[in-house]
Amino acid sequence: MQALFSRAAFFGAMFVALTLSNARAAELVMFEQAGCVWCEVFNREIAPIYRKTEEGQRAPLRRVNITRSLPRDLAFLDVERLTPLFVLVDRGREIGRIRGYPGEDNFWGLLDGLMKNLDASGTGGEHAQLF
Repeated sequence: MQALFSRAAFFGAMFVALTLSNARAAELVMFEQAGCVWCEVFNREIAPIYRKTEEGQRAPLRRVNITRSLPRDLAFLDVERLTPLFVLVDRGREIGRIRGYPGEDNFWGLLDGLMKNLDASGTGGEHAQLF
């Protein structure tokens, strides 16, 4: 009985550890600021559906206001003054970025390129910068 309990505890701990490590895996960080017209357009066109998409499931959207202090876990990023700025990060490293909001169709195409780089990064893929 004790062996069964030990195994259950072990597998429970493994489940929690894997869940926590995946929770902080990839995320799409959106740097924004009040009064940003293109941020508002993104908020109308993309934000309401983003979390429902495959991309949103793989890399949830995280918003950061550039007028506030940069969160510690993002200290490795070079933040630009341009907003919106989208940076795909995974486990403490930048995968790539999209500067500005290029409209709905172009955004999805550029994001697809970042997702391909995310897939390649597990096998030594290069960091991309998309404009």
